[in-house]
Amino acid sequence: MPDGGWASGSDPETTNQRMELTAVLEALGAIEGPVEVVSDSTYVVNCFRDRWWAGWLKRDWRNSNKQPVANRDIWEPLIELYRSAPHDITFTWVKGHAGDEWNDVADRLAAEAARTQVGRTGVGLPDDLGETDEIEPRTPGGGAGGDRTAGARSSGSSWRPTGRCVAVLGMQLDSREDLDRIRQRLGEILAAKKELDDDLIVLTGLRRGAETLGAEAASESGVPYVAVLPYPNPALKWPAAKRDYFAQMLEGAAKVVCLQRKIPDTPKRAGEALKRRNAWLREVADEALIVWDGTDRRVGRVVGAFEKEMPEDVWVVDV
Repeated sequence: MPDGGWASGSDPETTNQRMELTAVLEALGAIEGPVEVVSDSTYVVNCFRDRWWAGWLKRDWRNSNKQPVANRDIWEPLIELYRSAPHDITFTWVKGHAGDEWNDVADRLAAEAARTQVGRTGVGLPDDLGETDEIEPRTPGGGAGGDRTAGARSSGSSWRPTGRCVAVLGMQLDSREDLDRIRQRLGEILAAKKELDDDLIVLTGLRRGAETLGAEAASESGVPYVAVLPYPNPALKWPAAKRDYFAQMLEGAAKVVCLQRKIPDTPKRAGEALKRRNAWLREVADEALIVWDGTDRRVGRVVGAFEKEMPEDVWVVDV
């Protein structure tokens, strides 16, 4: 609040989503009277703007995909607070890293607490703010550099996270039985790999099917995932429920990398952007998990391209 109190905090075992929810819950518990929550988190704002919470309660805390609602332990008291005074609590979305003064202050306080694992409090504008946690778009051939890992295959100008990176991609799946089985199998594989590499990171584009399952399995296994988008807003033409879920998963990503700034204006250009994204994944990832039934030719070509690049590090997950 301008000229009011502020606080930051940390948790060594958490996610972006949990900290965003915790911040709102703590603020509502500390402030009396009407409150406007201004956040750059669509995960937080859309829940109340689009009444996701009403569906969760109706379905006994399951989302539209019939999965348990993540972070229920924080959502439940937060939603109870909101329902006790719905006319006194409003939510407004603001774009992050876009010049909003107080959003920038909150971002810098959060980034500082994450780095130092020490929270602090004060009144008025802090005079010793640290660096922002903004992520710029990267491209395989240029742009901002990133953390490096010794022995990586990526070129000197390619960005990649620190840690061992596993790309997850493959088929779109329709059967609930297949979805549940593949998510469980991916989770088992990632959990086993995490035992060997505690700095494991999943790379996923969050496309429907295997890529979304990869992000879900990563979250369930305690592995951070990076959302690698071929272009901005790839879920633009998806059904509303799928768009909302994509937004939730995007908010849960440890990082978001967008490989081009412009949305393709034709299906052909969208396909070309997807091919460039797959090339980026082959360059940056250390290994790949690809969901494939052995017959889908498009996915078969993806498997072949990855096997050519990393012949001993491609794992096909049978449908």
